[in-house]
Amino acid sequence: MTSVAATLAGLKALGYAALCGLAMTTGLAAQDSSPAPADSVSPDAEAQSGTELVTTFTLDNGMMVVLVEDHRAPVVQHMVWYRAGSADEPVGQSGVAHFLEHLLFKGTDTLDAGELSATVARNGGRDNAFTSYDYTAYFQRVAADRLELMMRMEADRMRNLRLTETDIVTEREVILEERNQRTDNDPSALFREQMRAVQYLNHRYGQPVIGWRHEMETLSMEDALSFYGTYYAPNNAILVVSGDVQPDEVRDLAETYYGVIPANPELPDRLRSQEPPQSAARRVSFADPRVAQPYVQRSYLAPERDTASQEKAAALYLLSELLGGGTTSYLANALQFEQQVAVYTAAFYSGVSLDDTTFDFVIVPADGVTLAEAEAALDQTVAAFMAEGVDSQQLDRIKLQLRAAEIYARDDVDRIANRYGRALTSGLTVEDVQDWPRVLQSITEDEIIAVAREVLRPETSVTGYLTQSPQEGDQ
Repeated sequence: MTSVAATLAGLKALGYAALCGLAMTTGLAAQDSSPAPADSVSPDAEAQSGTELVTTFTLDNGMMVVLVEDHRAPVVQHMVWYRAGSADEPVGQSGVAHFLEHLLFKGTDTLDAGELSATVARNGGRDNAFTSYDYTAYFQRVAADRLELMMRMEADRMRNLRLTETDIVTEREVILEERNQRTDNDPSALFREQMRAVQYLNHRYGQPVIGWRHEMETLSMEDALSFYGTYYAPNNAILVVSGDVQPDEVRDLAETYYGVIPANPELPDRLRSQEPPQSAARRVSFADPRVAQPYVQRSYLAPERDTASQEKAAALYLLSELLGGGTTSYLANALQFEQQVAVYTAAFYSGVSLDDTTFDFVIVPADGVTLAEAEAALDQTVAAFMAEGVDSQQLDRIKLQLRAAEIYARDDVDRIANRYGRALTSGLTVEDVQDWPRVLQSITEDEIIAVAREVLRPETSVTGYLTQSPQEGDQ
């Protein structure tokens, strides 16, 4: 049975897990646009935000390159992001994006299986990869003077992947076991999977990144290579380099190793089925004998961050912090401390998404409080928040904390590269990333209440109950 402590820890990680998607779990350490000339970097493409100096350019084959300079330590983060995730998979092949991520650690024409990771480790670095709904990313963190080696190996597997049937069988078993461990053996994960499927009736965000088991079991060499041939091309990739390197060096290396790879002239547009307007509340009830701590989850379809128009997303992010961002939040004060009907409360919103995202609440009831009572308390408290309005002092504190966190994040080349990569593969621009802190600081109390009234409507909600069912043999 899953322990109460484990359940609460898992809930606290829920927002972060939703952002990161699926990472490799091997023994690794740790639309229409003409490309700009490869030798041009316009003044507008070089921008400085605080201590963050960003240079961008595009290779002749359409590959975008982003460099974020940080010369305080002789390290570099090298990342290749593909605009292809689980929401881009063909119907009936759920999980193929994540499957291919695993397969890219197999051999190429010049590298044996596992040799890339072994080389990174031998040079004192670490590497890994991860898949989400809108992207797949591969990274190496190494000493700055090893950047050329990383580019050579990463460019090699962009075009020269070589697979055997043994590779397919082996890695298919690996991803099935990963699903066993992360999802099938975790009732909370199974519950959230069902919640998402009910939230997204028509969009591919409704299928799990790892895939549905019955479709994962049939993934083939042909499926993997078809996805690889379609999406793993320079004109569908973004190279992000952060750390102790100079623009001219990155440009020369990128042209040498990535610039010679042909673009895919048949790269499809990212056309996805969208959600129809929701006009009735939806409910999910999931019971499992392994559940130690029942809880309520509520989700609403919400707008994502859009390029040059991030104000609504910023207001939603601040709303999530005000309502459920910690022990000083509105929900915690009302439900955990004043009414004592909950032992845990949270609100989650992540706007970095190509298509509509969600705004979520989680309420774990106190002993003796039913899920229905916890749900009613949530609704009453959110209604009270909207009636009372935003506490201006609390909003100022949250903005100050976010500003400090943004400054501290500049010290981590991993986080910097991830921030740009996730945004750019989700339809945002470098300018959007740099403007986000300013947008957050500009949001008013009235804007937060307005977006709360727009998004948090009963008829557009999905409410789920996770409950404990009797053990087999119990009466």
